[in-house]
Amino acid sequence: MNTDTQGYDVRTRAREVVLAAVRGLVLALAMLPVTVLLFVLTVVSLELLPIGLGLFLLPWTLGALREYANTRRRLAAEWCGVRIPAAYRPVPAGAAPWTRALTMLRDPQTWRDVRWLLVDMTAGFVTALLPAVLLLFPVEGLLLPAGLWRAYVPGPGDTYWYAFVPVTGQATAFLAAALGAVLLVVAHRYTPALLTAHFRLTRAVLGGDAELAERVRVLTETRRDAVDTSAAELRRIERDLHDGAQARLVAMGMDLGTIEMLVERDPAQAKKLLAQARRNSAEALEELRDLVRGIHPPVLAERGLGDAVRALALRLPLPAEVTVELSGRADAPVESAAYFAVNEVLTNAVKHAGADRVWIDVHHTDGRLRITVTDNGGGGARVGAGSGLAGVERRLGTFDGVLAVGSPVGGPTMVTMEIPCVLS
Repeated sequence: MNTDTQGYDVRTRAREVVLAAVRGLVLALAMLPVTVLLFVLTVVSLELLPIGLGLFLLPWTLGALREYANTRRRLAAEWCGVRIPAAYRPVPAGAAPWTRALTMLRDPQTWRDVRWLLVDMTAGFVTALLPAVLLLFPVEGLLLPAGLWRAYVPGPGDTYWYAFVPVTGQATAFLAAALGAVLLVVAHRYTPALLTAHFRLTRAVLGGDAELAERVRVLTETRRDAVDTSAAELRRIERDLHDGAQARLVAMGMDLGTIEMLVERDPAQAKKLLAQARRNSAEALEELRDLVRGIHPPVLAERGLGDAVRALALRLPLPAEVTVELSGRADAPVESAAYFAVNEVLTNAVKHAGADRVWIDVHHTDGRLRITVTDNGGGGARVGAGSGLAGVERRLGTFDGVLAVGSPVGGPTMVTMEIPCVLS
């Protein structure tokens, strides 16, 4: 590393340290009055509920508390990258004061917010103030030899304690400066971490089980989507069987009955019907094979996701380049979900994107199966209700998968799918 880079890193770190100290000071001093005021208003509103005045004051107070807590969540994410989940129950729009107050009081997140106010004005205040103290205290020690000690030690026999160093004159002031230099190194290293610790304390109290609640909500939605998808798939199979193979098998049975009656009286006609029955049986068998292939393609079961995606690419009416880097196989349900997701994305590229080339990349890294489908079409693809991509998102969501779409107008379109899984 050259000298310029080292100097840049030192300046960058120094700026981070000063910024963390200033932000901690803002949290400790500027926001403390707001915290205390909201806590007092909340307590007063609760006490006024029995006489009815709290019905009008409480919704406003708790609404302001939500906004204040969300502001702290935003600062935690922007300043230190600490994400604090929130799981507020929605308040009915235009509801009566009593309904609004009751909805907020029944919300567990409301009581987490109130508990957080108590913590924020005590332990939160201390942890927010620590970054500024850790930076300013060494600066004081460094200033003591410059004459500051005279202001603290007005006469002989007087002593000023700088931490554990007794300052009585110029010599001991230099000892205090040495300690201040050591503390400044500590501040340089740990001040940003102290601010992060403050926000982690906030997350521990303010977040609570909100993350778990959000997780339960997502799992409930994905389970409902999985049930709906399974029901729709079952209806499709029943429809295909009824309209295709079943109809041909019924026709073949009728032909065989007719053949049984004609075999002695009109052998020529019986032979024609036998040929027709043979064609019906072959077509019914082919439709059954297509139906089974649509449920779980044989190439996917026998050779895995990589070869199944390559087979999909070979059937496309446009050139496709496939890259597969898999060290093993995922569970069958995961492979099936990934296969049909890729199939849907490729179908969209062919039908709607106007692309003339597609690139498919399949690999596994950091415990996640990652599939990227890129086309050079016109772009403008979006995930929305009624779109094929929305169905892909629901399919992946069953396995905690995610879908990301980058499709500016004019193209290209890049669809990225990720599913957490392990390979065997």
